[in-house]
Amino acid sequence: MLISLPVRTLVALLAFFAPLAAAQQTETSGTFVLHKFAAAIGTETYSIETKADTYTLTSHFLFTDRGTKVPLETTFVARRADMMPISYNAKGKSSRLAEMNDTLTVAGSSLSINRSGKTANETAASPWFVADGYSPVAMQEQMMRWWLTHGQPREFTAYPAKVAIRIVPAGTLTISGRKLQGYTIAGLIWGQESLWLDDARNLIALVSTDAEFDHFEAVREPYESNLATFIGAAVKADLGALAALTSKARMPPVRRLAITGATLIDSTGAAPFKNSVILIEQGIIRAAGSRDQIQLPNDATVLDASGKFAVPGLWDMHAHYEQVEWGPIYLAAGVTSVRDVGNEFDFIHTLHTELDRRENPAIGPHLEFAGVIDGHGPISLGAVLADTPTEAEQWVERYKAAGARQIKIYSSVKPEIVRAITAKAHSSGMTVTGHIPEGMTAIEGVHDGMDQINHISYETPYFSRPVLTADGKPDRTKPPILEADGPRTKDLLSTLETHRTVLDPTIALYEGFSNTVPLAELEPGINHLPPQLREALDNPPVTGDKVALTTRRWEILVATLRALHQAHIPIVAGTDQAIPGYSLHRELELYVQAGFTPLEALQSATIVAARALGVEQESGSLEAGKRGDVLLLNADPLADIHNTRAVWRTVAAGAVYDPGPLWQSVGFLP
Repeated sequence: MLISLPVRTLVALLAFFAPLAAAQQTETSGTFVLHKFAAAIGTETYSIETKADTYTLTSHFLFTDRGTKVPLETTFVARRADMMPISYNAKGKSSRLAEMNDTLTVAGSSLSINRSGKTANETAASPWFVADGYSPVAMQEQMMRWWLTHGQPREFTAYPAKVAIRIVPAGTLTISGRKLQGYTIAGLIWGQESLWLDDARNLIALVSTDAEFDHFEAVREPYESNLATFIGAAVKADLGALAALTSKARMPPVRRLAITGATLIDSTGAAPFKNSVILIEQGIIRAAGSRDQIQLPNDATVLDASGKFAVPGLWDMHAHYEQVEWGPIYLAAGVTSVRDVGNEFDFIHTLHTELDRRENPAIGPHLEFAGVIDGHGPISLGAVLADTPTEAEQWVERYKAAGARQIKIYSSVKPEIVRAITAKAHSSGMTVTGHIPEGMTAIEGVHDGMDQINHISYETPYFSRPVLTADGKPDRTKPPILEADGPRTKDLLSTLETHRTVLDPTIALYEGFSNTVPLAELEPGINHLPPQLREALDNPPVTGDKVALTTRRWEILVATLRALHQAHIPIVAGTDQAIPGYSLHRELELYVQAGFTPLEALQSATIVAARALGVEQESGSLEAGKRGDVLLLNADPLADIHNTRAVWRTVAAGAVYDPGPLWQSVGFLP
C-alpha cells in the first residue's frame, strides 16, 4: 500500500514524477518484448531508481538473431527536476556484427563523448538529449518524456551521435479500451520510426529498424497480442509523413501524357529509333513508336524528352522493402517495379494495399511480393514458420489471399516441407523462389519443385572445388579451384535448363563483401548515402593475406555468372538491399563484365524480369497495353551500361518524378 512507504521515499517519487502528466500512473519499470520480422526474439527490462536530486535508469536488452546473441547494457543518469542528462553508458551490441561501447558525461554545457573508440568533446547544442539509435527502447521512452516536458521542440540534437531529431504526432490508436497517441520520429535511425505512448507517457510500442536495417519492434508486455495492429498503423503513419517530404518531386498527375523526342529502346530487341512518342493514358501506354506515326491528342500534356533515351522502368527482383523510405529511393533510381522476397506479413500486406490504391496511391513503385516461409532451426528468421505440411499449406493459402504471386523458401525449411510448399503453391497458381535450405543442394531444390533460386552462392559450389588438407578436409585458408566444365557443372546446367529455372544472382551484394579497393571505387553511390547508412554499409577493403583468397572467390562468382549466362539460364536483376537505389545499376554493370551485352543486361531488369513473374502482358517493355513505366536517361545505355545511372526523369504508371527531390526527401545527396 502507498501509505506504508517511508515518507522520504514517497516525497522522492512524487518529485520525480512532477514534470509528467498523469504522474501517478507513469511506470518506473517494465518489460518490452523485442521482435525481428514480427518474431519475438528477446526482451528488454528496465527500472528507474530515484535519489536526492537525480534518477538512474538501468536497461538490460537482449535478443538472439539467427543464433547470435545481441546484448546491450545501458545506464542513464539525469536530473530529477528537468530530466537533463548527467551521464550515459551503453555497452554490448546493436546488431550481430556491430559492437557498441558508448559513454557520455556532462559538465555544464560540455559533453565528453566516447563513441566507437573515438573520444570527442562537444558543447551541447540546445535543445538536446541523449538517444543513440533504435536501442534501448527505454531510452526512447525517456526521450519522449523529456520532449513532452520541454515544450515539444520542433527539432533537437541527440548525442552521442549528434544527430537532428524531429518528432511529429501521428494519430491515435485505441487498444483494449485505452487511447494511445502515435508519433513518427525522424533522425534517430535512417528514415522514420513510429511509437505510441499512453496518457501517462509510458511507451507502449515501437516499430523501427535495427542496426542491420531489418524490421524491429518492441511492445510492452501487456500489449504483445496487438503487434500486428501496431505494424499496420506504422506503415500508414510513415507513408503519411513521407508524402509531405516527396511532394515537390512529382508533377501534377495528368490524364494523358505524351513523352516526345526520346530515342526509344523498348526492350523487345527491336532496333532503337529516334524522335519517338510514348502516349500514356490513365497510367497505361496507348501507343509507343515513331513521332511520324502517332497523333497526339489535343488535351495531352507533353513532356519534351528530346536528346534523352527512353527505356522501360526497371525491376528490382530481389527487394526487401523494409521501410517506406525505399519508395522514393526506387523511383529516384529508375526502379518502377519491385519484387519483395521476404518481409513481415502485416507490413508487406499493408504496404501492398497502400501502393496499389487507385486514388492517391502511396509514394513508391509497383510492388509484387513473395511470401516467405521458414522452419524452426538455429538460424530461423521471422514469425512465419512451417514444420509440417499442414502448416506450410495454410501459409501458402494465406499469402495467396493477401495478393502474393510467389512463395519464398528460407534457409531452415526441411526437404519434405519444401515439397509440400511447392506442391501447394503450384496448385494455387503460384511459383516458388528462395534460398536453398540448409542440408540441400540447388539441384535437390529444383527437383523438389523450386522454380527460381535467389543468390549466386547456391550455384558457385558446382563451379569450384576446395583445396584439401592432408587428412582430406577443405582448407579454408587457400583459394578454391575453378572447375567451369566438370561433371557437376554440367549436371547443374542441365537441371536448370530442363526445369527452366530462373536465377537472381545479387552479385553486387557479394562484391560489397569482397572489395579489395575502397567501395566507392566500385560503387560511387556510397558517397551519396545518409551518415547512418554509410557507416553501416561502407565495408573497408580486404587487406593483407586475405586479398588473394578474396580475389579468387570473387573470380569464381563472376565465372559462375558467365557460365550460367552462356548456357541461356534466365537471369533477373536484383539487389538484396546492398547500396539502396544504386546497386541495381551496379548489378547490370557486373552482368556486362560477365559477358552480357548491354541490351541483355537491361532486359534482365525489364522484360525477362516481367516474364519470371508472369506479368509480361502488363510490364517489362514499352509497348501498347502495358503500364506507363518509363525511365528517361541522359545518355545511351546500349553504348555504355553505366548510363542507366543517368536518370533524368522516372515515369511510374504515368506519374512523372524528378529524381533530385526524391533523393533529398530521404536524406540522400542527389
